[in-house]
Amino acid sequence: MSRKFQVKAIPSSWLEQNGRRLDCTPYMSGAAEIRELLKKHDTERLPDITTGHEGGIFYGPRSTRTYVRDANYGVPFLTTTFMMQADLTRLPLISRKEAESRKLINQKVSEGMTLITRSGSVGRTIYARSSMAGIWSNEDIIKVVADPVKVKSGYLYAYLCTRFGVPFVLSGKYGSVITHLEPEHFSDLLVPRLGDLIEDKAHELIERSASLLDQYQKYLNDATQLYLESVGLEDITPGEWHSWGSDLGFSSLAGSKSLRALNFNPRFNRLCDRIKQGSWKLLGELCVPGTLKRGVRFSRVDADPEYAYRLIGQKELFWLRPQGRWIGKNFVPDGVLVEDGCVLVAAQGTLGESELYCRSEFATGKALENAYSEHILRVLANEELIERGALFAFMRSETAFRMLRSISVGSKLQDHHYTMLPALPIPYPPEDVRRRCNELVIEAYRAREKAIELEDEARALVERTIEEGAS
Repeated sequence: MSRKFQVKAIPSSWLEQNGRRLDCTPYMSGAAEIRELLKKHDTERLPDITTGHEGGIFYGPRSTRTYVRDANYGVPFLTTTFMMQADLTRLPLISRKEAESRKLINQKVSEGMTLITRSGSVGRTIYARSSMAGIWSNEDIIKVVADPVKVKSGYLYAYLCTRFGVPFVLSGKYGSVITHLEPEHFSDLLVPRLGDLIEDKAHELIERSASLLDQYQKYLNDATQLYLESVGLEDITPGEWHSWGSDLGFSSLAGSKSLRALNFNPRFNRLCDRIKQGSWKLLGELCVPGTLKRGVRFSRVDADPEYAYRLIGQKELFWLRPQGRWIGKNFVPDGVLVEDGCVLVAAQGTLGESELYCRSEFATGKALENAYSEHILRVLANEELIERGALFAFMRSETAFRMLRSISVGSKLQDHHYTMLPALPIPYPPEDVRRRCNELVIEAYRAREKAIELEDEARALVERTIEEGAS
């Protein structure tokens, strides 16, 4: 594929308006043209309609982070990577004492904030929903706090995500290898005022979207809790797991299939023994025969979206809005697409506490339109034995995560042991409980898809109104 270059002639007045910057970013992003278009609307500068710490556009200071394992002594910590995820229940924890100190207290996320990544992949944006209250963010996330007297937070977020707002945000980025944004780059960002009717409608759509994402989170947590409690179990916490001791100084009769101590550690055996005290079945027994495996390898051939599938890798798998490479449909083999209700598990990686390796996601709805990489394990439940949403309710638990980690093999890049994976014990609740767990998971993903639709609707409303007003 040949490399495409962009060339644009600009008036010298644009150089003056952009601080005499000679790099391409402010002029190729489209921000200059949009600024001219917005002159046909009433506009306000972003700093004039924000409020709070440092004027309402800020990020926290750099600090030495002390990570903790016990939620009693820590607060959830949001990074630019975790910010894009839909399920925020597994965030790493930093020391509560440090988080609530004078230095870091302003890094606390509040409902209604617009959060924007400012380092690396800059300009990614989310709206802080109520379930995010009490989460702290790192110094690579800019917070924008709308002044409720002057502008609705949902409208401001919707505008910043439009094809008119995004170029304004990106035009200020700087840096060659790692790009950055600073709050001062927002000083001349123009926000069009489209009237109470449009702004209130956009705000309402974004608020409804945020509420549905809260429901998505609650339904998933309820499903997992119900699944485990029905068989007399309580999900393990990271703090409890580590309190059981280290994987040192134990003896075991290793089988012929593995000589790795991790695969026989007492904490893993203790989890398995807890499950086997109640009703349970083997994971391999619950899956459709021949399906408990990773995806297939194949040659990627790029194509236009019209003729392609979006290929999702392990990192994007957990994003609210997965992004991926577009690969030609004619070159995709069997096993790259997945069936409705398939549980997708990040199947290769390292054992870091915050790594995604062994975390699970559920494929349904529009996610079935995507292709999935070879590094993702497919867990397809046999619906004659267990509902697929019910199996996911367990697979997303901390208990399942620790069990999957314990059957790792490999040196640097870990994978799952081919004989130990189907032999994992899975709690097996009564049929009525399994059905209810399945319903909760299905309801959760319906709420998630509706939330995305409402956000898109708000963005389209703002874009359409700006275009009509400028015509």
